[in-house]
Amino acid sequence: MTYIKKRSVYCAFLVPNMLKEKSILISVIKDSENENPVPEVWRAVFCDIVYAFSHRNYLINSTIPMVNALTVNEAQYIESYIESYGEKLTELPIEAWETSIYLWMGDHWSVMIDLWTLGEGRSDLVLSAKVFESSNGYIVNIDMVYVP
Repeated sequence: MTYIKKRSVYCAFLVPNMLKEKSILISVIKDSENENPVPEVWRAVFCDIVYAFSHRNYLINSTIPMVNALTVNEAQYIESYIESYGEKLTELPIEAWETSIYLWMGDHWSVMIDLWTLGEGRSDLVLSAKVFESSNGYIVNIDMVYVP
């Protein structure tokens, strides 16, 4: 399991251009009462993670900036869950941001990214992660991929 260094078309072209299509910027806030749309500043990194998973590359390592490496065991667990789901995971479409959310948990943000498959479109699978503030911006810890 290795990570493909190529950035997805969506991440390379659509994420930077999203602001042209929207009149407001979705920024990072510390709101522990309400689920909010995933901020633009995090979207490219989540695109890169899902791009890797959709190409069956589960061992995320330092090749994706802002993301803590997965252990071999964590990568195998995510791989087995996605494979047992029975559908081929695909890159995130722009519609994924309409339903993906985050919530402030006191010392980090809990993030849920809705995943898409080739056969279903929006699937029941989600990517769960934690985002922490760091001196250089943010750090993402991938928790798991599962059906809630």
